[in-house]
Amino acid sequence: MLSVLTGLGLSAAAGLNAYIPFLLVAVLARFTDVLELPASYGWIESWWSIGAAAVLLLTELVLDKIPVVDHVNDAVATLIRPTVGGLIFSASTSAAGVDSSPWMQDNPWVGIVLGVAVAGLVHTGKTVARPVVNVGTAGVGAPIVSTAEDLTSVSIALLAVFAPILIIVVLMLLTWALVAIARRVLRRRRQLEARRQGAP
Repeated sequence: MLSVLTGLGLSAAAGLNAYIPFLLVAVLARFTDVLELPASYGWIESWWSIGAAAVLLLTELVLDKIPVVDHVNDAVATLIRPTVGGLIFSASTSAAGVDSSPWMQDNPWVGIVLGVAVAGLVHTGKTVARPVVNVGTAGVGAPIVSTAEDLTSVSIALLAVFAPILIIVVLMLLTWALVAIARRVLRRRRQLEARRQGAP
């Protein structure tokens, strides 16, 4: 079921930056035959939708690279990224032009739930990792890491549409990264706790 892999990849990309996979799907649906969205998702490829997503993307590209402001941006995106992940997962598994699953088309709520879960997990990893980067680099690392996240989101979204079988590898790498981040954060908290207990 390549459409499911496409949905998983797009929702993972949305966990890093909601507007990159959304715009990719919208532009491909409007200008190409790669994705043909069903009528219920036709609004995604409308001009106003593309324009609004482009403005929001530009805003996110700037705000996410400013230390401290990036935390506020991530807090706001806590609802946005999983929501877009669910939407894009459901839309892409219903689209013509991909190896669509009739079962997924008949049960769009499954795509929504999976998309929300995947985007939410990736977003959580990003949100937890960023403060560690900012503190460890005195804020200098924020724009570098943010740019890397944006490029990763673009790459994952493109792979999801044009080479969905590779999304299996991408998801394994993302899982490894999330586990590594969680371990590092827990280790740092234990160190801080030990320092507090050792302080007079």
